[in-house]
Amino acid sequence: MADGSRVNEQWSSRLSFIYSIGAAAIGLGTLWRFPYVAGANGGGAFVILYALFVVAICVPLMIAEMAIGRRGHGSVIASVDAAIAASGGSRGWRAVGLLGLLIPFFGLSYYSIVAGWAIDYSILSVAQGFSGFDAERSRAAFGALAASPVRGGLLQLGFIMATAAVVALGVQRGIETVSRIKMIALFAILIGLVIYNAVTIGVMPSAVFLLKPDFAALGATGALTALGQALFSTAIGAGVLMTYSAYLPANASLPRSSFALSGGVIVVALLTGFAIFPAVLAYGLKPAEGPNLIFVTLPVVFGQMAGGRIIAIFFFGLIALGAFTTAVGMLEPVVARLRETMKLGRAPLAIGAGLAIWLIGLPSLLSFNILSDFHPLAAFGAESQTAFDLLDFTIANLMLPASALMLALFVGWRCRTIVGPGETGLGPRGFRLWGLVVRYVAPLAIFGLAIHLLS
Repeated sequence: MADGSRVNEQWSSRLSFIYSIGAAAIGLGTLWRFPYVAGANGGGAFVILYALFVVAICVPLMIAEMAIGRRGHGSVIASVDAAIAASGGSRGWRAVGLLGLLIPFFGLSYYSIVAGWAIDYSILSVAQGFSGFDAERSRAAFGALAASPVRGGLLQLGFIMATAAVVALGVQRGIETVSRIKMIALFAILIGLVIYNAVTIGVMPSAVFLLKPDFAALGATGALTALGQALFSTAIGAGVLMTYSAYLPANASLPRSSFALSGGVIVVALLTGFAIFPAVLAYGLKPAEGPNLIFVTLPVVFGQMAGGRIIAIFFFGLIALGAFTTAVGMLEPVVARLRETMKLGRAPLAIGAGLAIWLIGLPSLLSFNILSDFHPLAAFGAESQTAFDLLDFTIANLMLPASALMLALFVGWRCRTIVGPGETGLGPRGFRLWGLVVRYVAPLAIFGLAIHLLS
């Protein structure tokens, strides 16, 4: 392993780990995806079930993933290999580490496209704002952005290279510093937007929509979507938790860290809802607008509301910043593994990995313009699925659930002899409950989600 390898790095404090893992987990999944998914599934009942899944299922899985990462003190591959060796397991379990490496690598290749859009809209907010935007003009503006391969490619490349620059600085100088700034700015902007809405628009209709449950309107599909969103927004199985936990000292409390992260994710999700839905409801728009809610619907709102330009600057800046620290968390597992296999420093490995990710992401970027008529699975009946759609579906609906399922089975069953109360930081009762969830509840829930996604 190269000199100065990552096993010698460590978070400056437990708090630094919490806000760094929070900055990595709280990204587009919470700030972009949660509002439209909650809106499409009726609001209150979905939100309550989502929060329940985060605490009851994701927290035990977080503890499991963190325990393997801290115990292995290496990349996702090295940590899983160490657990396999200690437990006498089959080499087939290496798939847990492999998925934890492939998901962030390929995920960042298309995640960075959406992040580039957020950067573009941040610039647009500063330069001219959205005054005079109606639905047609808003769709045209977003269409022009998506249709330009040069504009989109440069935004994507710039975003990835900025991410690589932070990862190149290391754990304390790079990741910790940016994560601290992000989390402070995140809560400041969200709370500011909520206060603005409360003063100028009112938040009671949004409170009813987000907090008053109507479980009859939710259905099985909505319940499984809530589970999927919980897994997605906490980054379970995506390699980030395991990698970041490798920098934890042995005396750090995994339960406290996990509950702090889960609490942060839920609070930010709710604040995001209260930052978005008051304007959406006040202007007679539909909460179930889908992915277009952020880039097509909200610019129309910002163009009509008092102080909309300032709000737009803060809002799209928040989306871009949220995406950035998540991208840092996605690139770090890749660089961590490269440092174990190549005798190079952080900087060249981060830049090289970033360029490779950008190249891998070009087909997804071009699927909005030059390759819009290219449908990789058309012969199998998916005539409308582009390269972007295929990669998004593969990662979100196949690889992430598979990774979370295998993680639960691996830690819950294969690692029973090496992951005990001492490794998890749980007392006897807590450890028994944790084992029950990791071995039985979580696998059955994730398996049910996978069946639903593939049906």
